Amino acid sequence: MEENLFNFIKDAVYNVTGKKGLVYDTDFVKDLGLTSFDVMNIVCIFEDHFDVEIPSRDVWKMHRVKDVIDYMIKKGYTEV
Repeated sequence: MEENLFNFIKDAVYNVTGKKGLVYDTDFVKDLGLTSFDVMNIVCIFEDHFDVEIPSRDVWKMHRVKDVIDYMIKKGYTEV
């Protein structure tokens, strides 16, 4: 389950930014230099795929890949 979510995140980040080399502790801003526009585009991919709305207040708490995986598992969005 975690690995599937991790791969989904890797693909989403690559599709939006062209950036590779993610690990669980990758910080989206510090390590990848993502802009708020990049982050929102990635969030849209998640929202479309899982047919959910992720509140902005939750998005800004997710700094690392692991944070996103933990959030998705906690909310029950695990079927990739």
